[in-house]
Amino acid sequence: MHLALNNVHITFPGRDQPVVHHVSLPLAAGELGVLMGPSGCGKTTLIRAVAGLERVSAGEIHIGGELVSSTSTHLAPQQRRVGMVFQDYALFPHLSVAQNIAFGIDAWAPSARAQRVQEVLELVRLGDLAQRMPHELSGGQQQRVAVARALAPKPQLLLLDEPFSNLDTDLRERLAGDLRAILKTANATALFVTHDQLEAFAVGDRVGVMNQGELHQWDAPYELYHNPRTKFVASFTGQGVFVDVATAAQADHLLGGLRDQVFNDTNGAVPSDGISLLLRADDIVHDDDAPTKACIEHKVFRGSTFLYTLRLASGQQVKALVPSHHNHHIGEWIGVRAEVEHLVGFGR
Repeated sequence: MHLALNNVHITFPGRDQPVVHHVSLPLAAGELGVLMGPSGCGKTTLIRAVAGLERVSAGEIHIGGELVSSTSTHLAPQQRRVGMVFQDYALFPHLSVAQNIAFGIDAWAPSARAQRVQEVLELVRLGDLAQRMPHELSGGQQQRVAVARALAPKPQLLLLDEPFSNLDTDLRERLAGDLRAILKTANATALFVTHDQLEAFAVGDRVGVMNQGELHQWDAPYELYHNPRTKFVASFTGQGVFVDVATAAQADHLLGGLRDQVFNDTNGAVPSDGISLLLRADDIVHDDDAPTKACIEHKVFRGSTFLYTLRLASGQQVKALVPSHHNHHIGEWIGVRAEVEHLVGFGR
């Protein structure tokens, strides 16, 4: 593996609990990995440890087959051949785009340096902006300059710490796809940190979900969404609600006319030990002709869709993504049905 973390712990002085504990993950050469999770979960601390900016309290970090961090080894950041893109891009305002990119390769011969600057400018599709100053660029262009500067020295690993956090939502989603294309074209190996699921899924070949210093799952994005290993992963990777069902009678009460549709894989049967079932917004479909009705308690406009928060007659709350031409009012009762093609549930 090009990057390997083996049972990494990180503890800060004065803290009783480790900030990061029992984290192991592999990342192959040419793969793009993403760590996501809520603020304070330890993902930025972990990426800083990979960069050499934090020391590990236990475990090992290997980059390119070389041990770079352990309790007895700590290779300095400049010796790790790691490029890093920060949240604020850290571009030098008094240097042009080309000069910013060349800054990290100033020891190269002038001809080789100029050629490499042009190569990475073309890679990030900014070849005609070499002489612009950072303040003359859009936020998305500044982000691509920062990526180009990090790629210029040909690092063996690229680290990106929430590089889209200063951009608006629509731009972030588009640039996430652009970033993936750029890094794949460069055949780069990269580890990316975000708290945003859409960014993570748009960029990553492998995605990890962290919470309270622990890595709950490291997997392909599809597996994270459809086969989450913990309730936290399930809730973090899909907007929805958990419904705790202990008996068939309780399922009838809570889910009403949706019960058989929800449990279609089990012919309407509830597991004998009960289940904590995740109903995502895309599991509940608005259908005017459906016999089961739900009251709209809240709605969020998302352009092409509304995210409705609904209450069934039993009082059970569910969510639904509805095409935005179905613009119903809060307090209105609408028909709903369940289309649960893949049941995501956990034992009680």
